Amino acid sequence: MYADGTVKILVYQKPTCTTCRKVYAALKESGVDFSAVDYYLDPIPKAKLNELLRKMNMRPRDLLRTREPIYKTLKIGESNLTDDEIVDLMVQYPDLIERPIVEKGSRAILARPAERLKEIL
Repeated sequence: MYADGTVKILVYQKPTCTTCRKVYAALKESGVDFSAVDYYLDPIPKAKLNELLRKMNMRPRDLLRTREPIYKTLKIGESNLTDDEIVDLMVQYPDLIERPIVEKGSRAILARPAERLKEIL
């Protein structure tokens, strides 16, 4: 939260991702103050990822990028991993995390498609 009482917006993204770029541009155009986190350079810690999942009301399996090569290599779809094991894999392999995630205070959303952004603004 800022000194004036407004709630900070954080965007967890991969800058080369098309949807992430759309969300970034939409936030810039709307004049909203936000910070972007490239979670490939600044990995999301396990506790923070669990917090984001809770705020989005999502299970870890629902946040998996199932088309990524690492998903297939690790045979995640064929395994009975626990939520905790999936989160551990997401922390270890950021490609597994669906993006972008937009966090504002006690809420967070998966901004896919980018138009979902208006749900949190």
